[in-house]
Amino acid sequence: MPPQKLSFVASPHDEAQAAFKALTGRYGDANPSEADAIVALGGDGLMLQTLHAQLGNGRPIYGMNRGSVGFLMNDYSEDDLPERIEAAEHTTIHPLRVRTEDVHGEHHEALAINEVSMLRETYQAAKLRIIIDGKTRMDELVCDGLLVATPAGSTAYNLSAHGPILPLGAHLLALTPISAFRPRRWRGALLRHNACVQIEVLEAAKRPVSAVADHQEFRSVRKARIEEASDIGLHMLFDRDRNLDERIIAEQFLP
Repeated sequence: MPPQKLSFVASPHDEAQAAFKALTGRYGDANPSEADAIVALGGDGLMLQTLHAQLGNGRPIYGMNRGSVGFLMNDYSEDDLPERIEAAEHTTIHPLRVRTEDVHGEHHEALAINEVSMLRETYQAAKLRIIIDGKTRMDELVCDGLLVATPAGSTAYNLSAHGPILPLGAHLLALTPISAFRPRRWRGALLRHNACVQIEVLEAAKRPVSAVADHQEFRSVRKARIEEASDIGLHMLFDRDRNLDERIIAEQFLP
């Protein structure tokens, strides 16, 4: 049976707001706490915001592209929306959990659906030590930064940094350097999805580094622990001809 209660959220852009007005007028707009599904109208940025807003409630999210890139969105159409949602394929993704300690000894925690990035804050390159599952794999990486990306986020910042595109079912994480200076030829690594990644910032006072979990930033970080939040599942809905696995494959064959 098609979902009877839909809740809509839209980006502030004119195109998304016009879609919001048209769709809520046609299908109503349920309270998110009572909805069978959340419909997000915008681009990938709005989808990330919506996923973060719905963390832990288990409601599926169906996105329609009223933005620019829209990699995580379905094509926009006003017709037969409940039926499209009913027929959509379900994809469950798990975010990353990052725990940080800064130079003042303060601790912070956040979730990231796309990636956790370690980024230099000043003109000086960052110096990072990489520890995987308790074993030091690289004593010193001199770089602009480093990121750990999920499969869902592998086509975002990770791809721009020349990291690999990961199919959703690969059960992998991408560890990708950003403008590595030394070792210059290191291009990153593929890790098991349940690997524990620890990053230690060397010379943290002289070469400050921020940790960024999607849109949440912690500055002057001394160390960070990053691992999959396997206890949290986010449910996304995709039209069968626009499922995320197909788009990830297609992205790798673009000219």
